[in-house]
Amino acid sequence: MTTQQAIKIQTEILNGLDIQKMVQTVDALKQDPSLAQFEFRARNRWIDGGINQSTIKDFYGAGAEDKSRDKPFILTNDEPPVLLGKNAGTNPVEVLLHALAGCVTTTTVLHATARGIEIQELSTELEGHIDLQGLLDLDDSVAVGYEQIRIKMHIKANCSDEELDELLAFAKNHSPVCNTVCRPVPVRLERTE
Repeated sequence: MTTQQAIKIQTEILNGLDIQKMVQTVDALKQDPSLAQFEFRARNRWIDGGINQSTIKDFYGAGAEDKSRDKPFILTNDEPPVLLGKNAGTNPVEVLLHALAGCVTTTTVLHATARGIEIQELSTELEGHIDLQGLLDLDDSVAVGYEQIRIKMHIKANCSDEELDELLAFAKNHSPVCNTVCRPVPVRLERTE
């Protein structure tokens, strides 16, 4: 179902999303593709040991600096004691699983809504397998990051199993975080004064 078909649905809100606003957003991006350019930002500060904090507030999108956030979001990273931390927060590879789960979920909901699919239940469980020999440079043949991530999604919706399978495949391929994880992305690390 296309976005135009979804607007014909009698319900103005589907899956918690305002269908009219969604269609207006898509139409605005079609008319002016430059509005689709976003720059998200995070600032991080080391505190002690494995503890560091990221501050997330400002971003650029829809042609302007966003001013919608009064206060920043503060995310604390740490490690469990077995990895020399103090459990002051989740570790970064767990945060990656959180980001992946959130993005795949949001992408699924957005595209279900665009197709007129009502979701009754949706939850995910993620498992990431990592061998620390790569991080610690103990074995050059071991990958430094996750070797595999598995997402188990429980979803109930008012459509056929085939439509759900198609939706989930589409969501996996169109989730920005999933796409970023699944393909090589250039990351430049530079020292500043």
